Amino acid sequence: MNKKVRVARLSILSNSILIILKVIVGMFSGSVSILSEAIHSFMDLLASIVAFFSVRISDTPADERHPYGHGKYENISGVIEALLIFVAAFWIIYEAVKKIVVPPKVEHIGYGFAVMVVSAIVNIFISRRLYQVARETDSVALEADALHLKTDVYTSFGVATGLLLMWISGMHLFDPIIAIFVALLILKESYSLFLKAYAPLLDLALPAADVTLITTIIGRHCTGEMSFHDLRTRKAGNYRYIDFHLNLDPDKTVREAHKICDQIEEDLKKAFDHTEVTIHVENF
Repeated sequence: MNKKVRVARLSILSNSILIILKVIVGMFSGSVSILSEAIHSFMDLLASIVAFFSVRISDTPADERHPYGHGKYENISGVIEALLIFVAAFWIIYEAVKKIVVPPKVEHIGYGFAVMVVSAIVNIFISRRLYQVARETDSVALEADALHLKTDVYTSFGVATGLLLMWISGMHLFDPIIAIFVALLILKESYSLFLKAYAPLLDLALPAADVTLITTIIGRHCTGEMSFHDLRTRKAGNYRYIDFHLNLDPDKTVREAHKICDQIEEDLKKAFDHTEVTIHVENF
């Protein structure tokens, strides 16, 4: 089992345990902010399941039906996760507004506070691990999952703060207000995640810094009157695709042209993991 699949499975396990704890304490205490966090964690669980299957599929080698591989499954996973968060946020706002109209009586605040703090601490460790593996493998699906849990850390601490304020002041209105604040943070998260995951589905170019580095690497090999043009880049999952036209002296032999292309391709692959390079050789 590869590293991406193992860490995705860990995320599923932690989310499942936290959902059970939050639902039990939320129902026991009557706190809408705790229940909103349970809904958030449920969406995190769905996102973790989507991420788990997407990273398994995305690493499948290219085949006859998918000659460019399966990398975009990770981007599709990210889009789905963003939409799930979006739905969860509006559900939380809806429930919170109802509680503002008819304020709930929240009991056993200490249990709720403890569960929120435990949830935040667990997700700090899990999200850090997800981010680490996401950076190592350039996985947008795992990065999306890590972003879910990172937001859950903030919202859990937010709910814990609201419960503490309720305990100090006796004002139960803090509960739905904190729930709405949680939902707004979730909406911001879903928007950022959607943009990041959706962009590669449109075959947008790689970031400007990457394109600059690619241009520099190719330029190092362009000696004399050699030049290149029509550089195109895109990304699918953790795979980068680079293609361009290379102008060579017509006196170059096929062997010499092939050697130059191999050197350029080797340097590009050293700079970027999981990269496919296509070079169109032309005479100037």
